[in-house]
Amino acid sequence: MMAPRQTRAAVPSRIGGLLAVPVLLAGIAGCSGSDDEPTARATPSATATETSAAPTTEAVAAPTGPIGPGCDLVFPAAADGAPVDLTAQPVSAAVGANPQLSTLTAAVGAANLVDVLNAREEVTVLAPTNAAFDALGPDALPALLGDGPRLTSLLTHHVLPGRLAPAELVGEHVTLNGDPITVAGPPEAPTIAAEGTLAGAAPATVVCGDVPTANATVYVIDQVLAPAG
Repeated sequence: MMAPRQTRAAVPSRIGGLLAVPVLLAGIAGCSGSDDEPTARATPSATATETSAAPTTEAVAAPTGPIGPGCDLVFPAAADGAPVDLTAQPVSAAVGANPQLSTLTAAVGAANLVDVLNAREEVTVLAPTNAAFDALGPDALPALLGDGPRLTSLLTHHVLPGRLAPAELVGEHVTLNGDPITVAGPPEAPTIAAEGTLAGAAPATVVCGDVPTANATVYVIDQVLAPAG
């Protein structure tokens, strides 16, 4: 009867708490079993190893949620204090309901792109704020709104294929306009170089991004981007 007690003593001291129960039961079974029982009693130790490793995977999981310094301004909380939920709205409706994006909404309507954007599945929209359009000067927007082909090219340059998380947004992409765009890191603060903007004076930065709608992920930016060529 000494062999089962020796086997229990060999169990590593780190296994405690609830794991003591299967070890004790294994030892009791060994008192009446055959000489092959120690092999079966090794199973709880393997299970314990797997169980102890599980919290490590959860601990290194990537954080989720919007990025950018202006989320409280662009997407303020609802009356109950909870974040505004845009996941049930198509992207044009989500953008159109936002006072900070009213100029973009008007431009999308003028270019007849509302249905085009809403029909697109799994895209990423870079949405310039009203201030981004204002920075172009008082004559820029009327000129854009009066030039349908140029306006369409400019707006579709702000749409990328796929729902891109911040780490995926950083890199090179081909826009819905068919031209390239490069987004620099780090993922928590993506930027687009000044030469890629219409004003050309400062890089575009993310005001608030990684915001999901029904068919798109939105990144609100502080510059209007310029199509290639």
